[in-house]
Amino acid sequence: MPSLAPRQGTPDPTLSEEEYRKRFLGQFEDPAFDDLRDELDRIAAAAWDAYSHHRKSPRTRKAGPGFADPDYVLSVDWLAAQEAIREAERRHEDPSGPLRILIVSGASRSEHTCPGEMSKTYRLSQVAREVFAFTPGVEVEHLDLSRLSSEYGRHIHPCKTCFSTAAALCHWPCSCYPNYSLGQTQDWMNEIYPKWVEAHGVMLLTPVNWYQVSSPMKLMMDRLVCADGGNPDPTSTHGKDAEGAKAMELEGWDYPRHLAGRVFSVIVHGDAEGAEGVRRSLADWLRSMGLHPAGAAAELDRYIGYWKPYATSHDELDHDHAVQDEVRNAARTLLEAARAQRAGGLIQAGEGLPEPRQK
Repeated sequence: MPSLAPRQGTPDPTLSEEEYRKRFLGQFEDPAFDDLRDELDRIAAAAWDAYSHHRKSPRTRKAGPGFADPDYVLSVDWLAAQEAIREAERRHEDPSGPLRILIVSGASRSEHTCPGEMSKTYRLSQVAREVFAFTPGVEVEHLDLSRLSSEYGRHIHPCKTCFSTAAALCHWPCSCYPNYSLGQTQDWMNEIYPKWVEAHGVMLLTPVNWYQVSSPMKLMMDRLVCADGGNPDPTSTHGKDAEGAKAMELEGWDYPRHLAGRVFSVIVHGDAEGAEGVRRSLADWLRSMGLHPAGAAAELDRYIGYWKPYATSHDELDHDHAVQDEVRNAARTLLEAARAQRAGGLIQAGEGLPEPRQK
């Protein structure tokens, strides 16, 4: 029998009180805080107490009915996130509601931060948005990931890869955050999960950054792992009991795909290299989660200003009417596929076949 004991041996990251206070108070270097040093010292002492006692979730309540262990206490933040997802599911399933489209703009550039200029990705997302906005019965949501770099208090914390220890240890929605003792708060994903859940169609747009998707896009992708096989009941693993979660997986795990059935479009643009590979990797990722391709016209990889100066890249987009029309066609294709899927008329050959390999 394989050992289920978690493998350990990495260096302990625990900080001394001196180093913790140095890092905590480093947030308040602005001279405006100089007259508040006594107050900040008291706040730092309280924060150190939370850190040293590992109070990840200081506000909890019993899970209640509907959970494997109703008496197990869960974070009120997680319970609120779960309820938001359930509400989004009801909106998604409501046949009388609008057709919902989610546009995700993945670039981190905006004129509100150091670059001083908007991204071409954002402009292309607006081209697509116009198609949906002028279509009756359609509700479009635009998720602009550049807010991670431009807006105070916006974070997508990195995935801790609980799934790699055991599928059951990865909770849906993610229960790793917020972690108040580590200062890992204001995580955006609890707002992002319902946007994906309520959507009937999803369009992703990203530039090519070093042969990869953008940093904000990748952060979101990694944190969506819980939507593909994640455990909707943290009480079944008593929180983060790694050994118990391993036993659950070996007993048989059904890898629930919480976003399956939605349709997708992918738009990737670059200036020199890598666009095709990024487009393919995004489409493969979405397919692996059980989302359906809207059609060939909804998947696009193009170069805008190929090997030309960055300084004139927006001018290149101004004059590239073909790529703008291709994005419009991708939006129209996604819209058509989402309508057909919702009406039960989108045929996915082989969809009902059992999968020999889950993970």
